[in-house]
Parts: sequence; C-alpha cells; structure tokens
Amino acid sequence: MMGNITKLLVILAIVLAVIGSTVFTVYETDRAIIARLGELKKDKTGKVRVFQPGLHWKLPLIDTVHVFDARLNMAEVPSERIVTKEKEILLVDLFVQWRIIDYALFYNTTYGIADGINGRDRAEQLLRQNVKGVLHAEFGQRTLQNVVSGERKELMATLRKRADDNVTAYGMEIVDVRINRVEYPPEVNDKVFARMSSERKRVAVAYRASGESKAAIIRADADRMARVMIAEAQKEAERLRGEGDAKASQIYAQSFNQSPEFYRFYRSLEAYKNVFQDKQDVLVLKPDSDFFKFFQNSSQ
Repeated sequence: MMGNITKLLVILAIVLAVIGSTVFTVYETDRAIIARLGELKKDKTGKVRVFQPGLHWKLPLIDTVHVFDARLNMAEVPSERIVTKEKEILLVDLFVQWRIIDYALFYNTTYGIADGINGRDRAEQLLRQNVKGVLHAEFGQRTLQNVVSGERKELMATLRKRADDNVTAYGMEIVDVRINRVEYPPEVNDKVFARMSSERKRVAVAYRASGESKAAIIRADADRMARVMIAEAQKEAERLRGEGDAKASQIYAQSFNQSPEFYRFYRSLEAYKNVFQDKQDVLVLKPDSDFFKFFQNSSQ
C-alpha cells in the first residue's frame, strides 16, 4: 500500500515538473518571444510571435522564453564633456526615456549577440552611445547662451528626434530626452569666476565713473545757482540798504531841521558809543577838542 502511494507521488511530481517546464507566464508589464533551437518562433503569417500577458505553452528543453519589459524605461547618461560652438567645455547630464517597439529586432541586435553582456545592459549601452554622439554634434553647433536658455526646448526636441532615428534599427523608440545639468568642469570654474568678477568690476567702474560725472554736473549747476542766488540776494540787500540809508538820511535831515542842537548832541552820543565800545579802548585827543565839547560844557 505504501509502495503504491510512493509511486503515485513520484508520478505526480514528474507530471508537475513536465507541466512546469511546458508552461510559462507573461505578466501584464511584460512581453515574450520564444527561441526554438536558436530560431525565433513565428506565427502563421511568418512574423515573429510576441506572447501577450497570460499563460502559454512551450516545448521543454527545446524552447527558450525571452521576456522583455514592455513599460517605459529610463536610462541615465552620466556627465559628458561637451564643446560648444564657442569652444566652451561643459559638463552635461541627461536622461533618456525609451521603450521596445520591435521585440524580435531588439532581441537580434542585443540579446542575440554572444558577447557576455546582458541584453538590457547592451541596449542601454547602445542607447547612451547614440545619444552622446548626437549630443556632441548638436552642442557643437550652438553657443552657451543657446544651450542654457535660448534654445533649450528646441535642443532637447532635436536630440530626441535624431537619437530616435539612430536607435530604430535596434527595435527601440526614444520617447523623451531631458537635460538635467549644464555646468563648467571644476578646473574651468575658477577661470570663469575670475572672468565674471573682472567683468563685474569693469561694469562697476563704468557706473562709478558715470555717477561721478553726473555728480560733478549736478554740483556745478548747484554752485552756479548758489552764486546767482547770492548775487541776487546781495543786490537786493544793497538796494534795501540804500533805501534804508536814504530813509535814515531823510529822517536825520528832518531831525536836524527841527532841532539842530539836539541832532548834534544825539550824533555825538552815537559817536561816543561807537568809539568807546571796550574798556580797553584808548583815544588820545586834546581835552578841548570839539569831540568832547559836550563833556566840557553841557550848555553848549
């Protein structure tokens, strides 16, 4: 009894192994093709059969299933030294989005080459080589200004189209090319910084010279206006002083006519006041001088 059960289990295991070797699953994100003794399996129309998602059969030990990712893939292109039209050296990083459009052609040009490199790795290697070639060609026709800002969108569109034309022969399609970074190499940064600093200093000197020139013009205009205003003020002051002196002379004349003696006395007091302003002032005159006549005799 136990021997029969063991035989059944062995037979069941063999059956399951045979079934497992004849059945393969293609997932939703994948596509597959079968190589039978090295030749790709074709359908009734003579085209290579591409197996869609689902459960499929194959001949054990004869058929080899090759599964490919049908999704959009991304490959990064590491920093590449590029020379622009102006002979400027730049470091450019970019990434490429691609997918397989012809599985048989993709297999024959990548997986079918026995060079010890994985098919996907070889595909991305070919992709990078083509993109780099197009990158050098396009950057060499453009200036730094065009690359950085002026024609960046047009540049990426051109890169995508030319690179896509190059990889169609490998059964691939390039969907998008995006530039991540454009910068100078480390050894060039110092030179660029020094050049930018020199340029900024030159601009600063030009602005400073222009400002000093305008300041000199403004100061000259202000000095001229000040001199004109002072001259006009002095002229007006002289006019007012002349009018005041004339008015004072008129008043003095009227006062003299009304009381000549009082006028002479008042004028003498004004003279004494102007002469003896300081206690240290010394005036040498004869006592009987006319200047002191009002001190000698108050009745005069």
